[in-house]
Amino acid sequence: MSASRALLLAALGLALAACSGPKPRRDAPRTPPSSPRGDRLPAETSRQQSERYHKDQDGGPDAPAIDVSKIPEPVPKAEPRSRYGNRETYSVLGRSYRVLPDARGYSERGVASWYGNKFHGYMTSSFEPYDMYAFSAAHKTLPLPSYARVTNLENGKSVVVRVNDRGPFHENRLIDLSYAAAVKIGVWPKGTGLVEVRAIDPERPDALPPTQVASIAPSRPIVPARADEPPPSAGGAPRIYLQIGAFGDRANAERAVANATRAGLDRVDIQSATVDGRTVHRVRVGPLPDVDAADAMTERIEQLGLGAPRVAIER
Repeated sequence: MSASRALLLAALGLALAACSGPKPRRDAPRTPPSSPRGDRLPAETSRQQSERYHKDQDGGPDAPAIDVSKIPEPVPKAEPRSRYGNRETYSVLGRSYRVLPDARGYSERGVASWYGNKFHGYMTSSFEPYDMYAFSAAHKTLPLPSYARVTNLENGKSVVVRVNDRGPFHENRLIDLSYAAAVKIGVWPKGTGLVEVRAIDPERPDALPPTQVASIAPSRPIVPARADEPPPSAGGAPRIYLQIGAFGDRANAERAVANATRAGLDRVDIQSATVDGRTVHRVRVGPLPDVDAADAMTERIEQLGLGAPRVAIER
């Protein structure tokens, strides 16, 4: 679950006034329509942040859990961009983000979190009411709305989600899944999961990015990599690393390793790969045992003045 979601909202009042992406669901003065799944609650900007929501803590449904297998997955279709949540650039908690001009060809691996009943019924960044029982998601840079297939790399389960919200802005998180989507692929109740997020082109919903077709092993989950990541290995459990730099010159990568080692980090290594005809040398820490360890190591790396590392997942 995204631990900084409540902190984030306090910083977004001005951003929303400018129609930026982050979290209008918290500040929208509209009352969402009622739902057969339960009453929805309006966001109230007149209240203090701590009093704005009906619930203090996020979680799953109050009633018995639903059977997510009976919920239909969204069918990707061409939609106009939302009027809200698609500002070209925006900043949250001191970091700036650039919204992608197009979702086609996007694929990335990282850590998924989820959000649930605390935000059920409040406005998303696209000014649609958040429905924890729909297959939806929040993403920092994909256009709103867009569609993606999210695959849990630890069990191979996947789900199609409609991305209609911004976030998560917690360190090391790639995507925030709705409660239903998290249950569908086994991220709930664990809290986080290692996933691959691949955008879906509504005009070619079954197409893979052209450069990824050859790297997909038969009878295995689809795990296409980003252009700056190595292709997935033929098998094995996903491994999580923290990347603290990528260099065209190996000597620069070696200096980065030496600096990190002198700072007290261990398991620092160089992983080289050819990308678009040139060799890239990535300096990575790991593999790390789990997401909690990655979060703790991220904090340590930043405190050492080595910058903000990026999560990298390999198989």
